[in-house]
Amino acid sequence: MGAKKRPMYRFVAIDSRRAREGRFVDMLGHYNPIVRPATVSIDEEKVFHWLKEGATPSETVHTLFSQIGINEKWELLKSGKDASGVEIKTMILERKKRSRKAKKASVTEEEKAAK
Repeated sequence: MGAKKRPMYRFVAIDSRRAREGRFVDMLGHYNPIVRPATVSIDEEKVFHWLKEGATPSETVHTLFSQIGINEKWELLKSGKDASGVEIKTMILERKKRSRKAKKASVTEEEKAAK
């Protein structure tokens, strides 16, 4: 979704036999990486329903779910524990980017550790 140079993504439940951009079964939420910090709106009940049904999130969706707390809450619910203390975030903070100097320093440290 979105426009050129203005991406916006949807979280959807889709049958694995369908095309990636094909018709979806259910829309679960949105992710907007353009605004700072990035925003996420998600319907928790729908997400947990589809996870209960056996849906497996893609690697990217799994990472986003980890950042907002869905995975932690799902693990607690699966094990039968109280998940009311886990709060689902609506924003994802951007990671700090390393400068070239910092990258070079970490590479040299890794080389020293390997020797």
